[in-house]
Amino acid sequence: MNPIATLTPTPLWKHFAALCDIPRPSKHEDRVVEHVLNFSRARNLMAQLDTVGNVIIKKPATPGMEQRHTLALQSHLDMVPQKNANTVHNFLTDPIKPYVDGEWVTAEGTTLGADNGIGVAAILALLESTNIPHPALEALLTIDEEAGMTGAKHLQPGYFEANLLLNLDTEDEGELYIGCAGGVDVNASLTYFREPIAVDSQAFTLSVRGLRGGHSGLDIDKGRGNANKIANRIIDTALGKIPELRIAALDGGSLRNAIPRESFSTLVVPTGAQDKLQQIIDSESARLSREFDNEADLAITLEPTETPTSTMDAASQLRLIRAIRCCPNGVARMSTKLAAIADTSNNLARVVTGEKDGKPLVQIQCLVRSLSDTARDQHGLDVAASFELAGATTRLDNAYPGWAPNPNSPLLALMQGVYKEMTGADPEVKVIHAGLECGLLAKPYPNWDMVSFGPTIRRAHSPEERVHIHSVANFWDYLIKVVQAVPTRN
Repeated sequence: MNPIATLTPTPLWKHFAALCDIPRPSKHEDRVVEHVLNFSRARNLMAQLDTVGNVIIKKPATPGMEQRHTLALQSHLDMVPQKNANTVHNFLTDPIKPYVDGEWVTAEGTTLGADNGIGVAAILALLESTNIPHPALEALLTIDEEAGMTGAKHLQPGYFEANLLLNLDTEDEGELYIGCAGGVDVNASLTYFREPIAVDSQAFTLSVRGLRGGHSGLDIDKGRGNANKIANRIIDTALGKIPELRIAALDGGSLRNAIPRESFSTLVVPTGAQDKLQQIIDSESARLSREFDNEADLAITLEPTETPTSTMDAASQLRLIRAIRCCPNGVARMSTKLAAIADTSNNLARVVTGEKDGKPLVQIQCLVRSLSDTARDQHGLDVAASFELAGATTRLDNAYPGWAPNPNSPLLALMQGVYKEMTGADPEVKVIHAGLECGLLAKPYPNWDMVSFGPTIRRAHSPEERVHIHSVANFWDYLIKVVQAVPTRN
């Protein structure tokens, strides 16, 4: 038995352990969907798939709770697939390997999937319970939240009777969220010409590793290094001193919503230039270590590699380097209304060379977030412009709205009262610089009064993701008390 399955509260942890055994990266949720449907059938719960593949489960009220408001519970089924470079793991076939590390649960070399597996596990545990009084429950388990919010975007009206919804997808115990940022993907493609390798050339792999990375919304204001920016800076500096340097391949970052932790560049220089290139890298590494004193594990290395057959042409290479230099990255503006909350940001998430229709090209992925939909769109155009000036084609897509806060929410007032009664303290009421599905869910269900909360999760979207064990117990107790405090219908 997985050791985390016996943690307290056991009803929740056993379901989370089962989820860890099921590969469920974004856009590959078939097996976890089938698992949830089988779970529902085995317990005679009403379950169905909607038109896009979200799972909807309904459970009648327990005796004595029939006159309470129906309550909807929502989490997403998918997880972010991130692993360390030296970890052998196939997210399409291999289970996550969670383990207890002191007060935390984490995973061996990969993301844990506590985002949002803990929320899903809590919903399944509540649906399975036979001794917890509750009103009529309606569960919405969405697909593809992390890679495009496809499930929430395509949810249709008519499935739910509830007018109260609990979203179980935030990451700090004792905090209640009533608003979030919207976002838009900015994608750029820059074509280039292949140049033959010059005579007497050597090839090397420039590796940037060890950055902390993290969630491109929750962690974007923490000043962490971006592997794409760092690699580009080193290449630009080297090009200034070794004009013959050419880029053969780039592979930086992995996911649009994860701050890039690693970058690998194949560089070609004249034979005999290795020492000079190494000196440049050593010098830049020392500067970067001083500048990013919060990145203790930053490692920049240069290693010989097999000489490729061609490189990027000089003109395209320079345009690309300049465009990445110009591309906004990090927080563009802090909120003037909400203390210590980023208003608008961009994550330069992915830079990779490839080929399309037989033509070589560089593809760039960014994710812009903002509390304002108009600021989101304008900053997206700012980011796109930095690549358009370099001759790239760009597109903005997958836009999703923010969730406008309602400080007068009756559900919020109820949850504040329950928390105060449980702990003697007031919960913090917040707006988050990340994309919760609530903004999209409000379109088909404008009557939903929504609050989001969860246990303490750290380093989501990175292989250092971990969830605090005691906070999960507190989260579960709080969820049960909120469910039981749902008022009667008028």
